[in-house]
Amino acid sequence: MLSYAWLIPVFPLCAMAVIMLLTHRNRVVSAALSITAVSIAFLYAWAIAFTVWGNPEVQRFSFDWLNLGPSMHIPIGIQIDGLTAMMLIVVTTVALMVQIYSLGYMHGDPRFSRYYAFLSLFTMAMLTLVLADNFFLMFVAWELVGLASYLLIGFWFEKQSASDAGKKAFITTRLGDLGFIIGLLMIYTGCGTLTFGGVFDAVKTGVLGGAFLTTAAIFLFGGAIGKSAQVPLHVWLPDAMEGPTPVWAVIHAATMVVAGVYLVARSLTIFMGAETAAMTVAWIGIITSLMAASIGLVQNDIKRVLAFSTVSQLGYMIMALGLGGFTAGTFHLMTHAFFKSLLFLGAGSVIHAVHTNDIREMGGLHAKMKTTSITFLIAAFAIAGIFPLSGFWSKDEIVASTLGHPVFTVLTLLVAFMTAFYMFRLYFLTFTGTPRDKHKFEHAHESPKVMTYPLIFLAVLSVVSGWIGLPWLHHGFSSVVYHHEPHHAEFHYGLAAISLLVGLSGIGLAYLMYYKRRIDPDRIATSMSGLYNTLLNKYYFDEAYEVLVIKPYYVMCQGWFWFDQHIIDGLVNGAGAFGVLWGRFQRWADETFVDGAVNGIGWLTRGFGATIRYLQTGSLQNYAFIVFAALVILWILR
Repeated sequence: MLSYAWLIPVFPLCAMAVIMLLTHRNRVVSAALSITAVSIAFLYAWAIAFTVWGNPEVQRFSFDWLNLGPSMHIPIGIQIDGLTAMMLIVVTTVALMVQIYSLGYMHGDPRFSRYYAFLSLFTMAMLTLVLADNFFLMFVAWELVGLASYLLIGFWFEKQSASDAGKKAFITTRLGDLGFIIGLLMIYTGCGTLTFGGVFDAVKTGVLGGAFLTTAAIFLFGGAIGKSAQVPLHVWLPDAMEGPTPVWAVIHAATMVVAGVYLVARSLTIFMGAETAAMTVAWIGIITSLMAASIGLVQNDIKRVLAFSTVSQLGYMIMALGLGGFTAGTFHLMTHAFFKSLLFLGAGSVIHAVHTNDIREMGGLHAKMKTTSITFLIAAFAIAGIFPLSGFWSKDEIVASTLGHPVFTVLTLLVAFMTAFYMFRLYFLTFTGTPRDKHKFEHAHESPKVMTYPLIFLAVLSVVSGWIGLPWLHHGFSSVVYHHEPHHAEFHYGLAAISLLVGLSGIGLAYLMYYKRRIDPDRIATSMSGLYNTLLNKYYFDEAYEVLVIKPYYVMCQGWFWFDQHIIDGLVNGAGAFGVLWGRFQRWADETFVDGAVNGIGWLTRGFGATIRYLQTGSLQNYAFIVFAALVILWILR
């Protein structure tokens, strides 16, 4: 069965091809094909998980894709281990729920079939990335993920904002991908292979090491910075909300954005062999997490709150991996995928009901949308790390991984406090209190069952998925994603209690401010207007890029345009004018000399012909006389 695991991405690939070529005019058949394909992949992923979990042996199946001798040998294939099995389940589960949910949300969209084709392409690319047994195939799938995300983010391309968001995501992530490919070229130069096993053995044996390995690892991490929206390439992710709501879940919760986390986790041997690179990863992760969480405190767009929450949680995972916490980073990746996709789909259900993204125009929606409200609340408790939901267990692993690094511990707990606060600020303003827009409230209604059933399923996973990491289980989650972990942190009851207290404190403050109204948030915003405006404007990153990058680039392009018009075109036009003069001279010379010579020869020939034509009289007597005269002349000359 494992040797045929390569079929998992083939199912959605075939669905995409059939939809685009044959069934694109039939909405029902297109959706059925896509959902069936991902369902088969989902079942196959679970079968693989039951086969390999708890087994440290790595299964590889590959063949030679390019073999040009010792200097160029690139095999291609799949690798199956605990981490692969976990990622297959995460990707297929969320993809399946999103595709079912989309039946209701995208109903009536004129490009319904194309939407499902793009989802199938995206799922295929992500599954290929997860299964790859070498960096080359991973990079190919990595780029396909970027292409599919561009198509999905800009799906409603007739909207200028959606078109711009797609281009922004594509270009920004390409900057990170440039670092990724430079890192791969350095690794291949250093050890002559791109297979995971070969590269990791080269690191362990010292073939790759020192400053060379550190530099290669940092470049490699550039890909993760782009895909997982880490500072300073995080600016694309909030704008990516312009795509259809289900796309948020499949891109921002379980697939594209966690690709960078997966890259670091899969390459952890490389980063552990380069301590400076590992600490760079950790610092970028915690800075990203802290920055994004602080921005989420003041956002009023329900999509942007969740977007910055995603950036913050990704920073959590990256930081843990940088500190050597393989189990912590991958465990939180799994649990976060379930409760964050639930939050995104729940937000989509709200927007579908009230037709606005602004939480200041909501309120009291629990009375109209009980299923959405309850499932959203479960996800909010999970991301806040409240016992016994899944986020509690994975967040404790994150906090425990910072032991020995007190600065990271304090900042991690601060992020946990802010996360609990902004998530319950969002919940209270959306679902509790009195409606702030009567018209929108009156027209609000619960979403259809095809949208609420995926919410319920994900809510169950948000509760129980973390139980695989219960501390009294044998090795817990680490036995599932078996990996040599140099800094594994066991469950820490003291830190868990502190973390739980911090989360409850954040919820309590949000309760006092936005439910009981005992603390006036507007007064606080006014008294701290400078900080408030900085957070509201996302630390002015977009404005800084506009001034430091985009405008200088435009000025440079305008300069090159002027140079092309006035210098290059001037030279070309000057050469053209010279060519015209030269052509006229040639034409005059032709007319004066060449044509004269040619005509002169013609005149001579015609004159000669006119003269000798008198000799051709047709009279035999004349011809006989000429012959006789010639003979007389020749006899005299003799």
